[in-house]
Amino acid sequence: MPSVRASTHDLRSAIDCLPVTTRAAMLDGVRANVIIVGAYVDRRGGVCPMLAAHRQGARTDFLPFARAWDGFTRAKRARRASVRELRVLTSHLESSLLAEEEDVDLGEAIAEHRSLAAQTRIEHTRRRLGTRRRAGLDAESSQAVSVRTRFGDPDRSEELRRRPGWSWLRPFRRLDDYEQAIARAEADAGAGSDAAIRAPGRAEPAADRGAEREPAARA
Repeated sequence: MPSVRASTHDLRSAIDCLPVTTRAAMLDGVRANVIIVGAYVDRRGGVCPMLAAHRQGARTDFLPFARAWDGFTRAKRARRASVRELRVLTSHLESSLLAEEEDVDLGEAIAEHRSLAAQTRIEHTRRRLGTRRRAGLDAESSQAVSVRTRFGDPDRSEELRRRPGWSWLRPFRRLDDYEQAIARAEADAGAGSDAAIRAPGRAEPAADRGAEREPAARA
């Protein structure tokens, strides 16, 4: 059983093969008569589209159209055409006549469509390349900023090297090396404190000076 799309395409092809006068007569006949499917005529006065065209003055007999019409409607017996079937038939008749009146060049339409599709692809490619280029520039800019900007604690060794209580230690891989370095630093700090205490010219406590003056007075 043919599909609906295939049967509709066959119907349109059969309509386009009819003479223009027959198509116009069929359109008028479909609107003026009761249209049936599966037969040429029935007892209630219904007629097929081709007979309706004959009643409007057309004298064309085109068997492929009758087969396409019955294939589209899937007629098993004579019956009245449905509203949908009549709407499809009249729509194809009108569009076919309109194409003839406007003298549509199918080749020109195809060429225009291909040109538009190619232009669309070119624009899409340009936008995609532009997006990639902007992304690359943004990445390079971010990398440059990251190189110029150093995050975290800056190296202040030159600034703080002469300030008491500030020092820098190199990184150690072993805990015992780190502990030894800390011990040496503490020992150096203690030695510096002792030297400051024993420095000349330092004032002595008042109690010691009084003890020294007292024996001198007794003498």
